[in-house]
Amino acid sequence: MSNDLLEAGLETAPPETKVPVTLERALAALSMAALCVITFANVVARYLTDVSLAFTEEYSIFLLVVMTLLGSSVAAAADRHIRITFLADRLSPPVRRVTEVIAWTAALVMFGFLVWYGGRLTYDQWRFEETSPGLGNPQWLYTAWMPLLSVVVGLRVVGRIIRVAKGTP
Repeated sequence: MSNDLLEAGLETAPPETKVPVTLERALAALSMAALCVITFANVVARYLTDVSLAFTEEYSIFLLVVMTLLGSSVAAAADRHIRITFLADRLSPPVRRVTEVIAWTAALVMFGFLVWYGGRLTYDQWRFEETSPGLGNPQWLYTAWMPLLSVVVGLRVVGRIIRVAKGTP
């Protein structure tokens, strides 16, 4: 990130975290690159042969979920989640901090639901030997990443709640 962008106020430096987000960023970028490659390959194959590559849809959906959850983890760590602050910006700093803790706690509860119900779904798919519709792969191989990565996001949210409660950026 260039100093010119920082000075102009167009970009802000992410806050320091105890656990760096380097791996999450790299995996999210890798997921996006793979998604772009297989989608491009499918477009080229359709254009040249009028035949779609069947595997691309299953893998694209899987990679999109992985990329989204990894991006959510990075955004939570860097305090970059989208939010509407029209009312919160008009509150006093202590009240604003309380509302931010409440909002992050709601996010933590939501990712907790994803862990719980995603884990139950994954277990059911494993138990009943459900296979994917297109390729016949075990469906739980795709689904297992949702609760696992939701745990990662949840841990980042817990870190954010702690930093907000302490009043550190």
